[in-house]
Amino acid sequence: MSDIQSIIFGLLGGLAVFIYGMNLMGDGLQKAAGERLRRILEILTSNPFMGVLMGIIVTMMLQSSTATTVMVIGFVSAKLMTLPQAIGVILGANIGTTITAQLIAFKIGHYAYIIAALGFIFYFFFNKKIVKYLGQTVFSFGLLFIGLNIMNDAMKPLSQSAMFEDIIQQISSSSLLGLVVGALLTLVVQSSSATIAVLQNLAEQPDADGQAIITLKASLPILFGSNIGTTITATLAAIGARINAKRAALAHSIFNVAGAVVFMMFIPVFANFVVFISPKGTETDIIARQIANAHTSFNIINTLIWIPLISLLAKTVTFFVRGQEDTIEKRVLYLDYKILNNASIAMDLATKELTRMATLAQQMMENSKKAFIEEDMECAKKVHEIEEIVDMLQCEIVKFLSTMLSQSSLTDRQSIRLAGLMHVTNDIERMGDHCKNIAEFAVEKKEGNLPFSEEAINDITETFHKLNQMVNDSILSLSHDNTAIAKKVLSEEYEIDDIEVKLRNRHIKRLNSGLCNPISTIIFIELIHNLERIGDHCNNIAEAVLHDLENRPTHGDSQCCEVVKK
Repeated sequence: MSDIQSIIFGLLGGLAVFIYGMNLMGDGLQKAAGERLRRILEILTSNPFMGVLMGIIVTMMLQSSTATTVMVIGFVSAKLMTLPQAIGVILGANIGTTITAQLIAFKIGHYAYIIAALGFIFYFFFNKKIVKYLGQTVFSFGLLFIGLNIMNDAMKPLSQSAMFEDIIQQISSSSLLGLVVGALLTLVVQSSSATIAVLQNLAEQPDADGQAIITLKASLPILFGSNIGTTITATLAAIGARINAKRAALAHSIFNVAGAVVFMMFIPVFANFVVFISPKGTETDIIARQIANAHTSFNIINTLIWIPLISLLAKTVTFFVRGQEDTIEKRVLYLDYKILNNASIAMDLATKELTRMATLAQQMMENSKKAFIEEDMECAKKVHEIEEIVDMLQCEIVKFLSTMLSQSSLTDRQSIRLAGLMHVTNDIERMGDHCKNIAEFAVEKKEGNLPFSEEAINDITETFHKLNQMVNDSILSLSHDNTAIAKKVLSEEYEIDDIEVKLRNRHIKRLNSGLCNPISTIIFIELIHNLERIGDHCNNIAEAVLHDLENRPTHGDSQCCEVVKK
């Protein structure tokens, strides 16, 4: 194998190990955090500083600003986050991603194999989940630096290559070329952290005079370009998304591109500032730290400039991406396949869609009630229209959850929750079917001109009223993870069962006394049976919620979440 091939394969192989280690570390941190990552995002407020802080924390956990930004775009598309909140998180994500460069500058590479071995021991020889996840994190942390060592060894011959030195000089002499190189490299590897890591390793290689092969000033345009390149993935993620998601992606691009352009005009000043805040020493020893400090400083300063302008930025992107949020409900609103790798948040989106599905079933029940009692055939028609949407949502939610099951590595806790969501999906769909049956009874009653006594109509009306409260409570227990309301639903189900028995007996008495028409008896009995079955499905939803909460790691998290949502 030639020297050039060895360099290329070594560089690409080291880069692959580095990126894999970084992604694996993010996955381990995310699993170790468990529900906490979800809670972190749920406590976002309209305060832009809090949004920035959350963006920093989440990005440090995921080890990728791109992953955070794509996730946020999904949240905006699902209406879980407002546009100003999303912009704040995206600003914070740009700061959080600089932690990788800072870690690289600590020269931990000498201990990479020891770290990886320690992580391996914790991962393979301990059964406790949290220890295994932390072991995965430590192992991947070592793997990350092993990749850096491979790249470092591959790059050493480059410093002695006259051709490569000429290429570096051309890039160094043209700030614009450096900007383009940084953007393209980040676009290819899909990680600004990887680009900065390559830059740090390259800059540390000494030339023939013992100086860093690429200076700090020459590194800055490449660094700025990496911030432009990282916006591409988020932009692609917004294609086909809701309007506000496209606006969030545009805000991300404006923020990064504008920052890079402005800082390009002050490279000498910014370079002097970085030298001032960095340790002193020979250039090859401190260049990696200088690049890391430049990366962090650039993003912090850029964020501080934009925080007071978040509202203006939101208005700007709203002006450029015009239109109203789509209010059509005949499609999925909350499911986002782009964040399936984050199981906790993906299941939150599924719960959000399930809550909407249950609300539609409640609308079906209200319309079926009007169709039967008031003989409003337009309401009967609406029941059938909404039922098509409910059936569609069932298919899409089951497909989404099944895909998550096949693609994600779920914890025991997440597996239990996913199974519960599957059952809830079926229960809500069955509620819609029973409402459809009631609407058909209404049509039969209207077309057959079947008489019902005033007492029978009052009994039906009262049952609908009680059942509506039960359905509403089951929706609240599902959307708010509320144990008290879920238990209330269980007690209401007993009441609905008793009502069915009482109504049957009372109707038989009316029938025997001649107050009711015998032809109407079958419809009445079937009607109250369908209402009782709706109550059974509400009971199943409440049981699923309780079973889910009982398996939560702590009760404090769910209570916290409940307070926030209220």
